[in-house]
Amino acid sequence: MNGLREALAEVKALHDANPAPKCDVLICPPATLMRSMAKVCDDMQIEVGGQDCHENTSGAHTGDISAPMLADTGATYVILGHSERRATYGETDRQVRAKTEAAWGANLTAIVCIGETLEEREAANTLDIVGGQLAMSVPDGASAANLVIAYEPVWAIGTGKTPTLAEIEEVHTFIRTRLNDRFGAKGADMRILYGGSMNPKNATDIAAVPNVDGGLVGGASLKASDFTNIVQALSA
Repeated sequence: MNGLREALAEVKALHDANPAPKCDVLICPPATLMRSMAKVCDDMQIEVGGQDCHENTSGAHTGDISAPMLADTGATYVILGHSERRATYGETDRQVRAKTEAAWGANLTAIVCIGETLEEREAANTLDIVGGQLAMSVPDGASAANLVIAYEPVWAIGTGKTPTLAEIEEVHTFIRTRLNDRFGAKGADMRILYGGSMNPKNATDIAAVPNVDGGLVGGASLKASDFTNIVQALSA
């Protein structure tokens, strides 16, 4: 819940600093900025996505936004099952799965978020939690074209804490193995993003970890000056 119309200037600054990035760049603004940002990004190598969508395509769901509505603004992606949605609104794996299917129905690529809390990590349950969320949140029919996985160690988001590179590699390798086991060759091509406090200082090191294909960036994406450094690190 960050960004007013004046924030569109940050997108232009990001583009000016990275007119031809060597990595895919996606911005997921609040719904109030979706259409305006899509217009701004129309001639840029920057995609626009939503932060969430409802599992139904229409109906009496006051305050919600559907996948077709996102697509209608120009969005091509949508983030689903973000840790804040799971924690604050109690979203379940079943709901995330249904939302993913709705996103696919609107030709949106779903970014499905999974990850453990501090208590779960301290109890040595990380892989069980991640594996369970991955199995239950992702529908059959997934491919690299319609699915991206984002690993969010919940305890690292907004705290300044970051798992060690070895810990990140362990989880990302585990996710890759599970994707390969379930989807075969398609699983090898699916992107796995790291989403736990990636910033300009650690982006280069994290990006070099095996099976880290990019970042789901939060606070460090709000300013073009910070996000530019991350884009450049992922473009290297």
